[in-house]
Amino acid sequence: MSFTDRINAGIKDAMKQKNEARKRTLRAVKAQLLLLKTSGSGEEITEDQQVKLLQKMVKERQDSYEIYVKQDREDLATPEKEEMDIIKEFLPQQMGEEELTTAIKGIVEQVGASSMKDMGKVMGMANKQFGAKADGKTISKIVKILLT
Repeated sequence: MSFTDRINAGIKDAMKQKNEARKRTLRAVKAQLLLLKTSGSGEEITEDQQVKLLQKMVKERQDSYEIYVKQDREDLATPEKEEMDIIKEFLPQQMGEEELTTAIKGIVEQVGASSMKDMGKVMGMANKQFGAKADGKTISKIVKILLT
């Protein structure tokens, strides 16, 4: 089942179950996918592009959620958290920190990185290697720890 088909099926299920939060969120995802498809490039959207789009949507909601919590606006924070959790269901399984640390140690050795000056090299390879399986923020945190 293609990604778009999974989203459409999710919308249909949400409508049947009268789950407004899920329906609203999946419609937003579908709208973003349509915008990406009609961007004018004329190329098919790759799965990697779809995952990056979802990661961006999760990050936007995460940032909003954190702001609302700081401002003690639970009424606004709750929908953001719900939407974030729903979108995460469609993302690939994320790597654990231990697994990620081990893999990044291998990249550090492979590149021969020894100081923070080499962080760019390590980050580039790590982002390319892990793609959607790890968050850039987490990768950055681990690389900083390993290089200091």
